[in-house]
Amino acid sequence: MKQGKAFKRGVHLFDGKELSQDCPIKPIEAGAVMVYPLTQHIGAPAKAVVAVGDRVLKGQLIAEAEGYISAPVHSSVSGTVKAIEPREVVSGGRVDSIVIENDFQEEATDNFGAERNLEDLSADEIDEIVKNAGIVGLGGAGFPTGVKLTPKNALEIETVIINGSECEPYLTSDYRIMLERGEELIKGIKAVQKLLPAAKALIAIESNKPEAIARLDEMTKDIDGIDVMKLHTKYPQGGERQLIYAVTGKRINSKMLPADAKCLVINIATCYAIYEAVYKRIPLIHKVMTITGEGVNTPCNVDVPLGMSHSELLEKCGGAREDVCKLISGGPMMGMAISHTDVPIVKTSSAILAFTADDVAALGQSNCIHCGKCVGACPQHLIPQMLAKSVKATDFDRFDTLGGMECVECGCCTYVCPAKIPLTQMFKMGKAKLREAMQKR
Repeated sequence: MKQGKAFKRGVHLFDGKELSQDCPIKPIEAGAVMVYPLTQHIGAPAKAVVAVGDRVLKGQLIAEAEGYISAPVHSSVSGTVKAIEPREVVSGGRVDSIVIENDFQEEATDNFGAERNLEDLSADEIDEIVKNAGIVGLGGAGFPTGVKLTPKNALEIETVIINGSECEPYLTSDYRIMLERGEELIKGIKAVQKLLPAAKALIAIESNKPEAIARLDEMTKDIDGIDVMKLHTKYPQGGERQLIYAVTGKRINSKMLPADAKCLVINIATCYAIYEAVYKRIPLIHKVMTITGEGVNTPCNVDVPLGMSHSELLEKCGGAREDVCKLISGGPMMGMAISHTDVPIVKTSSAILAFTADDVAALGQSNCIHCGKCVGACPQHLIPQMLAKSVKATDFDRFDTLGGMECVECGCCTYVCPAKIPLTQMFKMGKAKLREAMQKR
């Protein structure tokens, strides 16, 4: 086992993982009505290939990739297409979606779940399988994995980093995958290595997960080309740039890709999805999520069919307490607060958090006191208070000069700010405005 480097700055958080970390993954039955947004990934939306009234099977393609950076969508149930219409998603926007009424027959496509031998597949075939399975980055980014696995310098990639840090507080789904599905995870890594023949794989895990480190270290001790690396427990250790530095000592910025540093980063859950697609002929139709927080009656880790609503999932997991005042889809640092739960679970969904107290709302926002805490926390070595000033002044050229595009939106500055200024949200807007300006130019 290897030891990773420590990146500078960042923050140490209360992780809240003890609520669900010892809860084994349990399967959740799909709901009566399933909603599949056509935008569940970075890039062009998928294009529906079914029509209202069509009967579909579990695992069937219902929307095809539209463009190079895109990903197809598959049905997680058998049933009938009831509508193709805009539906609200976690962001609050409305997205064209396929609505399927579940017939609970679980009738699947031909060869669904049938074993396949990795040795019988070429690198090109594996890449095509991953693309056709609709796999995207399940750590939150949603970038199509088939594209990521075929960089222009594929033969030069030296390191594949399997991101098992799971640095977001409260989340334990990746941790449970590492504990319960280690053999499958390693098979997924071997499939990736067949695409990148010169690459060694490092499973990078934060030190607050000693059981996962010990288990995977034991499982990989006699496997050439796959190793485990223990990382320091600090947020945002799982951020791509921080992770690459911790594992390799190399630094990348917003104008670079990991491949420029001869690296690729793949999330634990994504790697497991690759295993299912390559070895079991199962497309991405389900994922492991964490349901937790002080406002949840029964914290747990669950295997969820994509397409069911947050509300139905929460109900099937024991529901939330009556005094819940805040719900978040995803982690507390980079997830989204939601006003209601009638939105679908998608590929990038990772958790439902319920809290009975909202410290940020309770304190309220005040003026910046120039304490510099945000500077000391920023893992990108930016000056958030100056960036915020440029955004307020709508001076986006100044925002660019100050390095605003290097912000990774991790939330560290917002977390430490005693004035509770929504710095991260301001920088998201600044980056969006700057991109608009650059496109016009």
